[in-house]
Amino acid sequence: MSLTPSARAPYNQRQTIVATTIGNALEFFDFTVYGFLALVIGRLFFPTLDAYGQLLLTVATFGVGFIMRPLGGIVIGAYADRAGRKAAMTLTIFLMALGCAMIAFAPTYAQIGIAAPILIVLARLIQGFSAGGEVGASTTLLVEHATPSTRGYFASWQFASQGLGILLGALLVGVLSATLSKEAMESWGWRVPFVLGMLIAPVGMYIRRHLEESLTVVPAATAPRRSSLTVVLSEHGKTVLAAVLSIIGGTAAAYVVSFYMPTYAIRELGLPPPVALFGAALTGLLSFALAPFVGRWSDRVGRKPLIIWSRIALVLLIYPCFWWLTEAPSPARLFIVVGLLSITLVVQTVPGITMLPEMFPKPVRASGMSLVYSVGVALFGGFSPFISTWLLNATGNKLAPAWYLLAMTLVSTLGLLWLKDHTGEILDKEPTGIQPVH
Repeated sequence: MSLTPSARAPYNQRQTIVATTIGNALEFFDFTVYGFLALVIGRLFFPTLDAYGQLLLTVATFGVGFIMRPLGGIVIGAYADRAGRKAAMTLTIFLMALGCAMIAFAPTYAQIGIAAPILIVLARLIQGFSAGGEVGASTTLLVEHATPSTRGYFASWQFASQGLGILLGALLVGVLSATLSKEAMESWGWRVPFVLGMLIAPVGMYIRRHLEESLTVVPAATAPRRSSLTVVLSEHGKTVLAAVLSIIGGTAAAYVVSFYMPTYAIRELGLPPPVALFGAALTGLLSFALAPFVGRWSDRVGRKPLIIWSRIALVLLIYPCFWWLTEAPSPARLFIVVGLLSITLVVQTVPGITMLPEMFPKPVRASGMSLVYSVGVALFGGFSPFISTWLLNATGNKLAPAWYLLAMTLVSTLGLLWLKDHTGEILDKEPTGIQPVH
């Protein structure tokens, strides 16, 4: 039985949300599971160093993936504005699967020497290039399938999918850590998440075949001669600078709370690895569960009010939470701290990620979104674990990550004040013809 046009619109919306969420979740699973295995990978690929050196180089390699994000955002964002959102999303998924396969089957340092960490770095560069374009293309697709009154809800599924990927990765690594011996984990257990991550390739095929494109692709002969990056920088330069500044606080908090906290809890607080990883799983669960509700909330009250008030809450909570946790580390305290910080993170990130594509016109929306997000995350997100680890060692103060988060949150609020809130506004002249899902 075929659907009528009126019935097909909500169906297409749900299909877009489900397919995009699954694809994004698997991509973030692949990209972030490396962070949950930092201690194991450090022993296998940097064994000539002491424990601190192993950890520092491992989290630095985690951050290396973010160096390529701006380039991936520029190249894949331009591709998304030229060839369509679906084509760009499919490309990022296959690149992420390639990087995942390289890590899954990488020989260790004991087997091939210095070539082993070099191979890991190359894989992380490929994954970073992929991730740099994925967020822009997928968020733009979601926003362009929404109406002015549902953009926050649709875009929220981008962050919800990130939470789902984190949840799956932390749970899997936590279960492996709890059930396998140290020898088995270092022998083959650490490879399991990366092997499973290779399964994202079939999802890419599904997205390519079944999703409805939101961009009218212009034939190459009639396309504008100026590149989308040139247009973004020349016509929207001030917006780009303010937007990059505005997201650094949220990205720093996300990568410290979600990816560095397990390592911090194990190495600095002495908590068992499964407990620390299940704390990260709690972050993913809260992000996945709360993001759609925060998205609808932002559609009603606006993006900036939620971001500002959640950042005030985060500033007030950061230091007391870290102090309380370090005074008497326990699983209960870890879960409470992670839960509180995660809630503030969701409330500021969902409207923040919605604002980014709302700032740019449709012909360069994916490029603008990708550039802003990838640069902000590359500079202050991916290297947050590295900076936190270095600060802890340099100062000897277990509260050093709290001071870093506090500084990043306060600085990023300045950029937010310069941005216009486009909640409820019509972004494009042509109507989408899609009705909201009730």
